[in-house]
Amino acid sequence: MTGQLHLNAFLMSTGHHEASWRLPESDPHAHVDLAHYVRLARIAERGTFDSLFLADGPHLWGSVAQRPAGALEPLTLLTALATATEHIGLIATASTSYNSPYNLARKFASLDIISGGRAGWNIVTTAGAEAARNFGLDAEPAHAERYARAAEFLDVALKLWDSWEDDAIVADKASGVWGDDARIHPPRHKGTYFSVEGALNVPRSPQGYPLLVQAGSSQDGKDFAARYAEAVFTAQQTLTDAQAFYTDLKARTAAAGRDPDHVKVLPGIVPVLGSTEAEAREREQELEDHIVHRHGVANLERLLQLPSGTLELDAQLPAGLPPESAIEGAKSRYTLVVELARRERLTVRQLIGRLGGGRGHFTLAGTPEQVADTIETWFTRGAADGFNIMPAVLPSGLDAFVDHVVPLLRARGLLRTEYGPRRTLRDRYGLPRPANQHTLATASV
Repeated sequence: MTGQLHLNAFLMSTGHHEASWRLPESDPHAHVDLAHYVRLARIAERGTFDSLFLADGPHLWGSVAQRPAGALEPLTLLTALATATEHIGLIATASTSYNSPYNLARKFASLDIISGGRAGWNIVTTAGAEAARNFGLDAEPAHAERYARAAEFLDVALKLWDSWEDDAIVADKASGVWGDDARIHPPRHKGTYFSVEGALNVPRSPQGYPLLVQAGSSQDGKDFAARYAEAVFTAQQTLTDAQAFYTDLKARTAAAGRDPDHVKVLPGIVPVLGSTEAEAREREQELEDHIVHRHGVANLERLLQLPSGTLELDAQLPAGLPPESAIEGAKSRYTLVVELARRERLTVRQLIGRLGGGRGHFTLAGTPEQVADTIETWFTRGAADGFNIMPAVLPSGLDAFVDHVVPLLRARGLLRTEYGPRRTLRDRYGLPRPANQHTLATASV
C-alpha cells in the first residue's frame, strides 16, 4: 500500500471502553452534551482526520445500568457539528430496515448541502429483535432479507439523489424561469419493498450523494460492500485476519465491476496510550478493573444467543455453539468473538475484559511509537487503507492520539499535515464525484 492513511474518529459518549464513564475525569452526562461533541470534532480536525463517525440504532440497547445509555439522533447532531467545523467529514449510521428511502435521502442531501459536501452514510441493516419490536414486527427479518431490502433501499436512494440534474436550477430572473422541469427525473420506482413515485424535494448536493460506508463483514455484508460501499468499517483482531479480509473485499469489488481503489478498508483500533508500555497497560488495567461483569455476561449471552445463566465467569465458552450460518443477528461479530475466545482459550471473565474496550475491535495498549508502528505495518502490508480510531476514553484518548501519534504518522509521510484545497469528503477519500445517471443518458443520445 502506498499513499496516505485515511483516519476516521469513531466518537462514542465518554469513550469506547464500557467503564470509561466511571473514571474521575469523565462526565457521565457527556453523551447528550453538544459542547462535548463539538470539542471532540475540533480535536479530530486538529489531527487532520478525514472524517468522524456516529453509530446509532433504533432501540435502547442493553441495560441502562451499564453505561451512559441512549444517544442524540446522529443526523441532527452532525448538522450542529457542521456549523462548528470546516473540513472534517461527518458520517452517521442510519438503518435501511427501519427508515424509508425518500425521507432518509432527503436528510442526507440536506446535511451534505449544509456542510458543504462533507456528509457520509454508514448503511446498516439493523440486527436484533429489540429494534424490530419498536416497528411493529414480532421478530427481526432474516439476514438475507435484510440485505435484499437494503440493496433496493440504496437503489432508490441513488435514483432520488439523481432526480435533479446538476444544472436543473436556471435562476434566470430576466425570463422568470427558476428551474428546468426537463432536468427533473422522478424515480417512479415500484419494487419488492418500496414504491416511490416523485423526485426528491432537495436539489442535488455538492457530492452528488454522500460517501457510502458499510460495516458488515458477513458474506452478505461483503457482497453488499463490493457493490455499493466506498469505505468499510471492520473489526479484525490480527494482522493475518485483516489482510485476508482486505484481499477478499478488494477481489469482490473488482468482480462487481468496480475499481478496488474506490473502496477504502478501515479496521477499528482502540489505542490506550502511555509514555511507556507499562504505563499504558496500567491505564488499560484501571479500565478493566471498573468493568461490572454481570453486564458483560448478559451482553455476551445475548450476542451468542444463549439462555440467561448459561455462562460461568471462570469457565471457557461452552462447546457446541452454533455456526455463523445459524445466526440471524450480527453474524460476523458473533464469529469474531467465538474465534477470539477459542484461539486464546479465554475464560468468560477474560473475554469480557478483552471486549470491554472495543466490543471485538483490536485494542492496543502501548506507547505512541508502538501504536504508530502497528498502524504503519497494517497499512503497508495490505491490511488497511486507514483506521477507525476508537479511543477508550474521551476526550482524553483522542487528545493523546492527536498530540502524540499523529505527529509520528506525519513524520513518516503517512498522514497529511494540513487539509489543503480539497473540500468534500469524497475529495478527502480520493473518490470521484458520481456523475448523474440522467446527465450521462442525455450525453449518450
